Amino acid sequence: MEELGSSSSSASSSGTHSSVFYGYPLISAVLAFAIAQSAKIFTTWYNERRWDAKRLIGSGGMPSSHSATVIALAVAVGIQDGFGSSAFATATILAAVVLCDASGVRRHAGKQAEVLNQIVYELPEGHPLCDNGPLRELLGHTPLQVIVGAVLGSVVPVGAQLIYRFAVTAWQSELTTKLIDDN
Repeated sequence: MEELGSSSSSASSSGTHSSVFYGYPLISAVLAFAIAQSAKIFTTWYNERRWDAKRLIGSGGMPSSHSATVIALAVAVGIQDGFGSSAFATATILAAVVLCDASGVRRHAGKQAEVLNQIVYELPEGHPLCDNGPLRELLGHTPLQVIVGAVLGSVVPVGAQLIYRFAVTAWQSELTTKLIDDN
């Protein structure tokens, strides 16, 4: 038991994670979500030839921002803490649940809402159920939308890691050049 405590405290005190990089999983997840939600505006325009800014905050559609978010989180945790870590295992299980929910339960709830809206639409005017507004139909995702969201979620943290490493390398190179020139 003592080994576990000493190994975890030595890992956190060794300085392997800078303060900026420590928020890397959260930054990756939020960035993947923002990119996926923004992409929905363009996919809506491509499919329907209309701009719909509501897609920035709406659920459903291409790509799945839920999938992009949880996959980005899991990949970033894996890169940061290791793919054998318990944090990565936890993030992966969370991602699996969200992916199944997005393409399963929520998708079927959207289809049910579509059927219920049609039934309510066909009711005679003045029926008590006609007073309710229509149910939201675009809730879940097709398997393709989930897969595209997952691919996006995989690319974002890897790309962020590459940019981070490039920036650090460039900064170190510039610093080394300055030190050499100063001597």
